[in-house]
Amino acid sequence: MSSTIVVPPRFSWVIASLSTIPVLLTYQLVKTARARSRAKIPYPQLYAEKAEQEASLDAKIFNCTQRAHQNTLESVPVVLITTLISGLRYPTLAAGACGIFVLTRWRYTVNYSTGVPDKRAFPARIGYATMLSLLGMSLKAAYDLVRMDM
Repeated sequence: MSSTIVVPPRFSWVIASLSTIPVLLTYQLVKTARARSRAKIPYPQLYAEKAEQEASLDAKIFNCTQRAHQNTLESVPVVLITTLISGLRYPTLAAGACGIFVLTRWRYTVNYSTGVPDKRAFPARIGYATMLSLLGMSLKAAYDLVRMDM
C-alpha cells in the first residue's frame, strides 16, 4: 500500500530554510573545536572550570562559544518541528522565520564568542521572538488543518 503526501506550493522554501540549520551547526562545531584547542581544554571536559576561565581569556571564550553551540542545539528541535508544521499552511512565512532564526543564531554565536556574554543579548531576543512566531504559526496551522479535516 502506498501513500501520497501533498505539500503546498512554495514548500521547497521550507526545505531550503531548514537545510541551513546543519550549516549553522557545523559552523558552531568548528568554532567550538578551535576555541577548545586554543584554550587547551581536554575532552571529555565540557567547559573550562571557573579557575581556568578566570586565568585565561581563551578559556572564557571557549566557554562562551561552547554555550552558544549548546544553546542552539537546545532550540533546534523546536525550530525544526514548528517550521515543518507552519510550512504546511504558511510556507513562505515559515521559511522566512526559519531563515531569520538561523541568521540570528549565527550573529549570536559570533557575538557570544567574543568572551563578552552580554553581546549575545540582542540577537538572542530576535531569535526567541522568531521561535515564538513559529510556535504561533504552527498552532494556527494545526488548528486550520484540523478544521479542514472535520
